[in-house]
Formats: sequence, C-alpha cells, structure tokens
Amino acid sequence: MAEVLGVDLGTVQGWESGRRPLAHMKAGALVGLRRRLAVLGAEPNVVGLLDAAMDADRIVGAALDPPEVTELHPLASWVHTRDTAHMLAWAIVGTPPPALTGRIPPPRRGPVAAAPLLAAGDRAAFFTHLRETVEAARRPGGGALLHRQALYLTSYDRGPDAASWTASALHARRGVLARRGWSEHWAEARSTATALARLGDPQPLLDFIERSLAGDDTAEAANLNYWAYWLGALGDPQADDLFMRDRELSGWDPAVLLRRFGQGLVIRAPGYLDLYVHSLWALLTAHPWLPQAYRPMAAVLAERTGQLLDGGGISERSRRELTDVHYVLDDRYH
Repeated sequence: MAEVLGVDLGTVQGWESGRRPLAHMKAGALVGLRRRLAVLGAEPNVVGLLDAAMDADRIVGAALDPPEVTELHPLASWVHTRDTAHMLAWAIVGTPPPALTGRIPPPRRGPVAAAPLLAAGDRAAFFTHLRETVEAARRPGGGALLHRQALYLTSYDRGPDAASWTASALHARRGVLARRGWSEHWAEARSTATALARLGDPQPLLDFIERSLAGDDTAEAANLNYWAYWLGALGDPQADDLFMRDRELSGWDPAVLLRRFGQGLVIRAPGYLDLYVHSLWALLTAHPWLPQAYRPMAAVLAERTGQLLDGGGISERSRRELTDVHYVLDDRYH
C-alpha cells in the first residue's frame, strides 16, 4: 500500500493508527491521495466518506482539546450530516456506519484495531465536553446551532447516568415542542424530538409530527430540505439552519431523497419510522411524478410499504399516510 501510494510505511501505519490524521496533510497531498485511491480501485462512495471521517475527527478533537473561541467549535460552524454522525458513532460506541456494511476487512495479524473506537477515558471526556457545551450554549449568545447539535450527540452516550442526564436536558427543552407549525425554534424542536425517540421515548416525535409539521407548508418544506441535507441529496455544506426555509425545494434531487427514504424504511431506523413515513408521503405529495419516472425504485418501495401495512408498530396517522403512499407507488392501481 505504501509503495503504490508513494509514501513510507510509517505514514500508512500512522494513518491507520490515527497518529498521523489525514486532516493534517497538506491540501494538495490529500487531493492526490484521493485521486490515487480511485485509480487503485477503491470504491468512490467509500473514498467520499473521508470527508465525513475528517469532520468527525474535528468534532472529537474539539471535545478533547476545546477551542478557546466558541464560534470556532465545529458543531457551531456547520450543520453536520448523517455520514458524519455515523462516523462519530463508530468512534464513540463502536457501531460501523451502514455505508460500510460488508466492507469491514477481516482481522489482520498484529495489534490492529478492529474499529476506530476511542479509549474509555477519551469517550468519557468527549461526552463530558458535550454536556458542558450544552450548558454553556444555553446562555444568551451561546449559539443555537452549537446547542442543538451538542445536545443531540449526547444521546449517543450509553453510560449508566448518561441517559437520565440527556433525557432531563431534552425534556427541559420540551417548550419548543409545544409550538405549532414553523417557528424560529423548529429545527431545535425536531432535533429534540428525534433525540428523545433515540432514547426510547417516541411520543414527543409523534406530537411534533402532529403539531409542528403536518399541514404547515413552511414546516413541511423545512423537513424535506433537512432530510435532503442529512441524507446527502443536498451536497453543499450549510453553515446554519436557514437553508431549511427554502419553500421552492431547490438545490437537491428528489429521486435521490426517494431512494434514501426507501433505505430508511428497509432498515426501520429505531423510533423514526413515523417520521420516515410522513416525510415520504410529503415528498410524493410535492413531487407526484416520481413513481412514474423511477418505476424500479417505486416497485421496491411499494413492496416495502405493503409489508409495513400488514404489520404493526406505526401510528394511525402513519397508517393513513402509508396507505396513500402505497396506492401511489403500486402500479397495479394505475
């Protein structure tokens, strides 16, 4: 590997162990490495995850060695994506990203880590920093984006006292969930509800869909715009949450989002199924031509929605919306 990349053996070992983070490379050298990996046959979507991995490294680095200026914290300077969240989960809880399923190499001889899992002390320091950041960001001028993203990430902590702290902090923000339709706190409300669902409390998310999402055009557009960004259909980095207010739904490919929603329905993300269903319904309402333009994808989704309707575990609203979605997707009804 070192020979074909034109570097010494210690460099590759440094990349693998983390002693020489890729983010510390010169920009030109990093671009050259990415191009060379592609020439050597690396899968493009895996090479593309290097960006998310380096973003995750920056977040971990900021937690272990916090910046003196809050505005320079990576959680305050851009809206992170699902790929970045998955890379963080790999480092802090050991769960491999779904994008790498089946690609994790077999064990090798010698002291090679099976995953980029942080040491127990570093994991504890990481979550301690997040909780301190949440508390500091609550104060005036603390940064809404920093607070929202740091609080969401605390829900990944599996420590014995972590769940109660996070649940308490999230429930302290339940006031934002009481607002109807779109508001300046809508993104925080959505993040709070999904984090509570991650912790096993689905009711706030169901209430959010009913009260702050369904039937409000601005909120429905914001939800689809955020999904497009989170799932990679909108590729441009976003410095804040203002992009969600684009009611024209411009800048992203609805077919890509349809495929990503389909993947979410297949894996049945814990606690989020009702949000997936409503969002899929909203996407097909906004773009009713999608099933006819992408029939193979529609056929797969029709089968999956049929299976969900035959099963249980979804709300009455979701069952109604899923019935509408299944009818639109299934060619037999047209």
